[in-house]
Amino acid sequence: MAKVTIIGATGNVGRFAAHTVSGIPHVTELLLIGRQGREDILEGLTRDFYDSFAAKGRNLDLAWTTDREELRGSDIVIVSAGTPRQAGQSRNDLAYKNGHLVSEIARDVGRIAPDAIILMITNPVDVMTAVALRYSGLDARQVFGLGTHLDSMRLKALIASYFDVHVSEVHTRIIGEHGETMVPLWSATTIGGITVNNLPTFADLPAEEMVENVRTAGENIIRKIGATIYGPGEAIGTLVRTILGNENRILTVSSYVRTEVHDIGNVCIGVPARINRNGAFPVPIRIHEDEIAAFRHSVETIRAISDDVFARIERAE
Repeated sequence: MAKVTIIGATGNVGRFAAHTVSGIPHVTELLLIGRQGREDILEGLTRDFYDSFAAKGRNLDLAWTTDREELRGSDIVIVSAGTPRQAGQSRNDLAYKNGHLVSEIARDVGRIAPDAIILMITNPVDVMTAVALRYSGLDARQVFGLGTHLDSMRLKALIASYFDVHVSEVHTRIIGEHGETMVPLWSATTIGGITVNNLPTFADLPAEEMVENVRTAGENIIRKIGATIYGPGEAIGTLVRTILGNENRILTVSSYVRTEVHDIGNVCIGVPARINRNGAFPVPIRIHEDEIAAFRHSVETIRAISDDVFARIERAE
C-alpha cells in the first residue's frame, strides 16, 4: 500500500512513468503534480489514465494538482520536472537552470514528506541528485537518481545481441556519470556466469564502439523523436517496484558515495547500490586499475559541476 507522487507529470518521461508505475500492485495511490498553467493537461491525463485502468481492471486512487502541499504522505516522490535536453545539448548544459528548480522542490519534499524516498530523473541526474540531497535535508539513503541504470541496460542489450544470447544471461554495469565520462565495468561483466575475459570471442568484441553507442544513445533518440520516453519510463518502473517490493536488488543508480569505491567519493554518482523499502545503499566494490582512474575522473567532473551549481544557487538566494 503506497502513495507515489510524480513531479513533472506533464512531460514526456513523467507521463510514461505514470503509466508504468500505475501497473505496480504495491501502488494504491498515484498523484500527478505539474506547474500552474498545465491544469488542462493534468486533468486530461487523469481522465485518460482512468480509461486505461478500466480497460485493465485496475483499481487505483489517482489525483492531480499544482500544489506541492499535496505531497504529504508520499512514499516515493519521482522528480522529472525541469527543462528537457534538446538535440545538441549535453546534460550538463542544463545544470544550473534545473538545479534552481530542483532545490525548491527538494525543500518542499523535505518539509512536507520527510519520510519519502526521492527518485531523481531530471538531468543532469547526478548533479540534480546532489542538489536534492542537500536541499531536502533527507538522509542519503532516501535520495537517489536514475543514474547509469538505463546505461547499464543499454550495454547489456548490446552485449546480448553480439553474443546471440538471452539478455538475462548478461550481467554488466556502467558506473560514474550518466554522461560523457561513464565507465563500463568490463571486469565485472559476465555471460552465463562466465567472465567475458574468459570467453575467446570477447577478444573481437567492439567494446569501444558499444560504449560510444550507449554514450550517445539519448542524443540519437532525441534527434529522431524529440525525447527519450520509454526506456527511462520502464527503468523508473523497475526502480519503484524494487523499492516497494523491498527486493534488495543491486542496481546501478546515482547515489551518495563516501568510500565504497576505492575510497573515492563524497559525491552523488552512478554506483551499484542495494535497493529496498528504506532506500539505496551503495555496495563496496573493487575494480581494475584502469577503471579506477576512469571513475576518479568521472567523480571529479561531477563534483566540479555540482560545486558550481551549489555556489550559483546560494548566490541567487
